[in-house]
Amino acid sequence: MSGNVIEINGENFEKEVINYNGVAIVDCWAPWCGPCRMMSPIFEELSTEIQDVKFCKVNVDENRDIANSYRVNGIPNFLMFKNGKTIASKVGGSLKEELQEWIIKNSKK
Repeated sequence: MSGNVIEINGENFEKEVINYNGVAIVDCWAPWCGPCRMMSPIFEELSTEIQDVKFCKVNVDENRDIANSYRVNGIPNFLMFKNGKTIASKVGGSLKEELQEWIIKNSKK
């Protein structure tokens, strides 16, 4: 895990995402998921390139309650929060440019 990406779990989800005053993006992933593993380095790279967005990851196998709360049925699943409220979601792998564009566009909402 890069220094710019915070590992989320049931204990710190509220503090890091729900109570965060700003934009946070959460990468919902699992270790057995090929597309998740493919997106991980892209997500980490973008965390160093995009300012003003908090980057987080949550292992859905270990944190089913979070996955269920946000109806995460397919992974990778990127959830974007602004001031604790979900404002956008994106399911599936994509090119770096596509994910970057999605993050920038939605973080300005």
